[in-house]
Amino acid sequence: MITLARLRPDPIPSIRPIPEYAVEGQRAEWYGEMKDALQVPWMGVVTMAYAHYPTFFAELWRGLKPLAGSRPFVEQALALRQMIERDVLDLAPPPILERLVGAGYGEREIADIRDINAVFSHGNHFYALFATIVRLLLEGGEFGIDGPATTFEGRHAPVVDVPLVLMEAHHADAPTRANYDDIKSVLKLPFINTDYRAFARWPSYWAFAWSDLREVAGQAPHEQLCQAYHQQLLRAALEILPNPGGLSGAALRDAAAADAPIEEVIAVGRLFQWLLPGLGTNVAYLKLQLAAS
Repeated sequence: MITLARLRPDPIPSIRPIPEYAVEGQRAEWYGEMKDALQVPWMGVVTMAYAHYPTFFAELWRGLKPLAGSRPFVEQALALRQMIERDVLDLAPPPILERLVGAGYGEREIADIRDINAVFSHGNHFYALFATIVRLLLEGGEFGIDGPATTFEGRHAPVVDVPLVLMEAHHADAPTRANYDDIKSVLKLPFINTDYRAFARWPSYWAFAWSDLREVAGQAPHEQLCQAYHQQLLRAALEILPNPGGLSGAALRDAAAADAPIEEVIAVGRLFQWLLPGLGTNVAYLKLQLAAS
């Protein structure tokens, strides 16, 4: 049975995500189907980066669509969330509410920040499962076990009503742009995740939050949580999730090779499968900061 080490590709590959406003036709329809299945309001950078490779993306969504809305898939995403939100207590995030109130934040603003965190606390784990399946298949493995993939009925996402406003670097002031440069340096990322751009909608909140998070990110206790999350992702892909779409490694590798050198697509797959455990851990840390002290 194949096992995958937690691996940051070196060199970091270039990624060319196709944003939602730039897709049309079939790919726009697939974006909508994916968001509906996952019950999320945004396309992750990971899937937008996959969409740069049209043949690859078509085969990937063909194979994953029957899984995405299934009960086993939802249950594994929720189990990942429960695990990391429990284990992040070990990092002892300092409470942030007193600082926010002291800076002038009202109850409504703090509630909006919590709601945005709830959106990402829910959705990131689905994208992490996708990324693990992709990497596993691209690197010579297979995923899934025999068994049913009953449809998840009802709503599993949080019910929130807050706009997802992203603070892009070209919209931001100099301190926020410096913050983004620091994030990329500390987290060893080539881009700023959607989550952090959404939190930076409140620049003073994000300055407080990031100043705490940067002290633990990448340190041994933080990495141990990321490694445990990585191992649970692999366990889900290899031992728990079904494969109702019959997605195979050979078919996905052939599709990738039709769009680009296979090594390029593998490197992109490794990048996201490496970074998403860290993202899930960080958002759980930020959520705990916002808990009532």
